[in-house]
Amino acid sequence: MKLNIRRAGERGQADHGWLNTQHTFSFALYHDPAHMGFRSLRVINDDRVAPGQGFGTHPHRDMEIFSYVLEGTLEHQDSLSNGRQLKPGQIPLMSAGRGITHSEFNPSRTEPLHFLQIWIQPRERGLTPSYSEWHPRPEHADAAKVLVISPDGRDGSATIHQDADIYRIRLQPGQAVTHPLRPGRGAWLHVAEGALAINGVPLTSGDGASTEESGTLTLTATRPTEAILFDLN
Repeated sequence: MKLNIRRAGERGQADHGWLNTQHTFSFALYHDPAHMGFRSLRVINDDRVAPGQGFGTHPHRDMEIFSYVLEGTLEHQDSLSNGRQLKPGQIPLMSAGRGITHSEFNPSRTEPLHFLQIWIQPRERGLTPSYSEWHPRPEHADAAKVLVISPDGRDGSATIHQDADIYRIRLQPGQAVTHPLRPGRGAWLHVAEGALAINGVPLTSGDGASTEESGTLTLTATRPTEAILFDLN
């Protein structure tokens, strides 16, 4: 199985003072024609937000947007009257549809915020905007692989308007998990924190790996690791 590796240090980077961010794919002022996305996956931004700072209210449309909190607290507000504070492991999922405004903020005066902002293109435009969340259950704490987002909401996952299965991977050193990739589909793995090997290829924090060949992916941790695995049509 051929793997394409996207190293953390190759990503687009920007330091705005209040925000330090790395872009896996082209975003804002960072443009790389070779990295415009992967299938329906359009954005993976690795954001670190200073205390008391954040993204002010701004609009989106025709995009499925979710955040993955790694450290600190993320305060979400949107034009659907949702106002929430999310902790590590909790996932807010917003379908921008035909139009929505929102803000994402670090409400702490002392603690930094580290989260991933991820965009996926929906299967159709002009959908009704919506908001939902995924929260881990107690049995998920030590689970190596958990489905967190899917097109049909199975197994308690949040529902996305795209043929995309998204898994949280959490492994301890020496622990392994497999994922079968069916013909016609593509997989992208993003290592949020830690280090692992994917089919023997070592990856560390911020690295990504993708494939469009069917077969079995084997992920083996070399350090305590948290990652996100995208299985995309």
